[in-house]
Amino acid sequence: MTPSRKTLARAMLSASLATAFAMQPAFADPTASIAPPWQHGDNNDAVKRGFDFTEPDADNLADFHGDPQHPALALYVGGNYFFAMAPLVSAFEKRYPEYRGHVYWETIPPGMLVKQMENGGTITVSNMTWTVKPDVYLAGLKAVDKQIERKLLKAPAVPYATNTLTIMVAKDNPTHIAGLADLGKPDARLAMPNPEFEGIARQIKASLAQAGGDALVQTVYTDKVKDGSTHLTHIHHRQTPLWIMQGKAQAGVTWQSEAMFQEQAGHPISHVDIPDADNTTAIYAGAVTAQAPHPQAARRWLDFIRSPEGMSIFERYGFKPYQPKTAPHAG
Repeated sequence: MTPSRKTLARAMLSASLATAFAMQPAFADPTASIAPPWQHGDNNDAVKRGFDFTEPDADNLADFHGDPQHPALALYVGGNYFFAMAPLVSAFEKRYPEYRGHVYWETIPPGMLVKQMENGGTITVSNMTWTVKPDVYLAGLKAVDKQIERKLLKAPAVPYATNTLTIMVAKDNPTHIAGLADLGKPDARLAMPNPEFEGIARQIKASLAQAGGDALVQTVYTDKVKDGSTHLTHIHHRQTPLWIMQGKAQAGVTWQSEAMFQEQAGHPISHVDIPDADNTTAIYAGAVTAQAPHPQAARRWLDFIRSPEGMSIFERYGFKPYQPKTAPHAG
């Protein structure tokens, strides 16, 4: 009996799916099936959590932390150091026990945080909508200065740490990415931050121009986007390492602290240093929001992250204290 076209099509689809799943990279770390695979329950400040419904890679709010109903301090944090927030909050609460269990924080890109502020602190993620008005906005210094000018934040901007760029790659760098110029190769599959949402894209473009001129910027951010070999992220600090571990991308430019965190966590991630001549330094800063519900708590947070205790946590991941006489204004 000759099989029908429909039967043959189903057989071909089944074979294709089997091949696709067989080609997925296998990881020794069992948490690699969780998106993202580095939460471990450490990023929720809420004491009473009620019924815990988190279905990994199906229902997972990885960039929202704590209790949105009763915050005594609400932080809008550019996601570039999401991994440092749990230890920072824990240390802050030891200094100020009255805030324990009542610190809420978000770690989405700075541009998206601004959009949320413009909407009164209301945000929707999938089927859930909630409102938390921020006390502090933390991002690059230029981004903070801009929102002070727009009256969303109160002066002064408070700089506290600096960071530099690196090229994040898979462990052992199997595709042999040696520098920024290699990102322009036609066969290099990249995960690059979207300039529309992520401030880091501006620093990356500056570094690409230093290394290869405007032609390299054009190749990475225009030509390769069009041909599909550059995938633009919306939340680079989560998507870039995840896509590299999944095999969707081979490399992506991130802050060096993010690569260091992934390596310290034991994930199959490594990095390629960018020479100082081509690198860009970011300055991290914060400011109290114009309508802060808890201004005293906001000022305490800004003082704490600049303290020796706060900076010691940042330094675990390669951040350096802000030095006003030497740090360039590239934030």
